[in-house]
Amino acid sequence: MVKYASSLDSTFGALADPTRRAILATLMLGQASITELAKPHRMSLPAVMKHIRVLEGAGLVSQAKTGRTRFCQLAPEPLKQAENWISQYRAFWEGTFDSLERYLAEQKAKEDQKWQRRNRNRKPRSN
Repeated sequence: MVKYASSLDSTFGALADPTRRAILATLMLGQASITELAKPHRMSLPAVMKHIRVLEGAGLVSQAKTGRTRFCQLAPEPLKQAENWISQYRAFWEGTFDSLERYLAEQKAKEDQKWQRRNRNRKPRSN
């Protein structure tokens, strides 16, 4: 469990930065060179490399060198683990919302019955 929690910490830590999320979004389209990944961002190549190292450390990105060019590729396994962790909480919240919905429906039904009884016992107004 500790290793699983540690990998989740790394994944969520890497995903916490908008630049890193943008890099991952680009890599969803296919592998890209570091230069291509740096283009849309207003930062130096070494700064982009730091982001890529964080992503690589979290296991979200792998690198391969072809000649003088480094290419990055998305590694989806840590995202699958994060999705599994999140889905446990999704199931909890969906169950909670279902219970709330049933409770509110019951309360509305009781309130409707109360109003029907009141209106049935009322005498019509005469003008």
